[in-house]
Amino acid sequence: VQLQASGGGLVQAGDSLRLSCAASGRTFTYYRAGWFRQAPGKEREFVAGITVVRTSYYADSVKGRFTISRDNAKNTVYLQMNSLMPEDTAVYYCAASRTLGNDVPTTAREYDYWGQGTLVTVSS
Repeated sequence: VQLQASGGGLVQAGDSLRLSCAASGRTFTYYRAGWFRQAPGKEREFVAGITVVRTSYYADSVKGRFTISRDNAKNTVYLQMNSLMPEDTAVYYCAASRTLGNDVPTTAREYDYWGQGTLVTVSS
């Protein structure tokens, strides 16, 4: 599976962005998916994830502001980000896990495939 993340950009605090993660090479339908981010000088951290049956889970820092969703017909996972804050500035990565499971993986080692990252910059 190849993942292509897109949708990043420069926005102001309070604005919204929608990130997309398009999968190719194999159907995405049976893969759990997630978004991570890495800010300069910090470790990569979990942001949000979604299971095959669309159960979602979020990091506390984005709960209520971000929404993850998936469109299996388009082989795409989305991250809708609202009320963006400067501390959301990071490179955002999408990831996919081929391991079957009913929960949302929250650690990077649980994911098998990674996109190249898309930069989100939020100015104050």
